[in-house]
Amino acid sequence: MKHFLLFYDYPADFRDRRAPHRAMHIAHANASAARDELQLGGAFADDPPAGMLLFKAESAEIAEAFAHADPYVINGVVSAWRVREWTTVVGAGALTRV
Repeated sequence: MKHFLLFYDYPADFRDRRAPHRAMHIAHANASAARDELQLGGAFADDPPAGMLLFKAESAEIAEAFAHADPYVINGVVSAWRVREWTTVVGAGALTRV
């Protein structure tokens, strides 16, 4: 297993845009977490508006599929997204021990 980070860029008015889609986005995230894919997720407290979600999977496909099906992406709440593999080496949840 590996860790993957899904980064979301949001437009300045994302709080207004997300309102009608938030419940479906949270349900989508909870379903992924129930499958033990999504480990943590949330938005950054400062500007620029952005979010980050941490996935545990064999490949980036899980995080990419999440984004493609996310109501935030589908409905334009997310202006851009990208997935990066993250090699975790320290901490209780690290997947690559050194």
